[in-house]
Amino acid sequence: MLRFILNRLLMALPTVAIVAITVFALIRFIPGDPAALLLGDMAQPDQIAEMRAELGLDKSMPEQFLIWGGNVLTGDFGRSIVNNEPVLGLVVSRFVVSAEVVLTAVLLASLIAVPAGVIAAWRQNSLTDLALVGTATVLLSIPTFWLGLLLLLFFGLKLGWLPVLGYVSIGSNVVGGLLYLVLPIMTLVIHEMGVLIRMARASTLEVLRLDYITHARAKGLSEGAVLWKHAFKNAFGPTWTMIGLILGNLLGGIAVIETVFTIPGLGRLMVDSIFQRDYPVIQGCLLIVALSYVVVNLVVDLLYPLFDPRVVAE
Repeated sequence: MLRFILNRLLMALPTVAIVAITVFALIRFIPGDPAALLLGDMAQPDQIAEMRAELGLDKSMPEQFLIWGGNVLTGDFGRSIVNNEPVLGLVVSRFVVSAEVVLTAVLLASLIAVPAGVIAAWRQNSLTDLALVGTATVLLSIPTFWLGLLLLLFFGLKLGWLPVLGYVSIGSNVVGGLLYLVLPIMTLVIHEMGVLIRMARASTLEVLRLDYITHARAKGLSEGAVLWKHAFKNAFGPTWTMIGLILGNLLGGIAVIETVFTIPGLGRLMVDSIFQRDYPVIQGCLLIVALSYVVVNLVVDLLYPLFDPRVVAE
């Protein structure tokens, strides 16, 4: 197991390095000069040149990357150009907010969708199966931003049950914080349920056709025992992989939901930083997203043998 973990980590290092180089290079092609943006329209050329030198933007791109990369290895992600805050602390605080929404949404979606997919496979071609598959297809077809706006309109404006926009930290106000998170979490749960229902159904159908399932039924076991004790464990492996992919995708792509619901998370920070040409913050956000992908994939790989005994981590 230790060898497997080390191999996975060694495989992840080139991925993170390539992401860091690509992000650093692409950000430099964003139109606009951070120094001119900070000083305003009335700034003189000599003032802009002085500000660029102060920010380190007068050096060549390779020099800038080597300086930034060396600092990152020591835990120094630099300081924000806009507000002069340490990038690492700013990114981590926003990442925690995003993680609250994403982790809760993925957990709830899995608890609802995985059993639904298993039941759909068990009742293949029945009315239940058709209803669940049809529902999953509809949920997959709805854009998240549009779904979020519909939920805001119905539960926030029409019924007035939930706050429409804003964010309250759960640490400062538990009840208020949870109320503000209900709609964004509900949006992600509804959307991701479609993917998980279809995946759980497909993997369960594949397992139900195997010989050992036929043997278990021939022994006189009940359908419930066959389904949950024998089929579910082997069928859950591919679904577990999909859960990991969804988790990674949401951590990196939650900007739309955070913009719709004005949540001060990592995605919102990234969008704001792009408009402000805040290079250090953009680089820090994208690097944290890449690292989260690596960690999620590593956890998925390590836990996969628990769900599929045919896979052994060596």
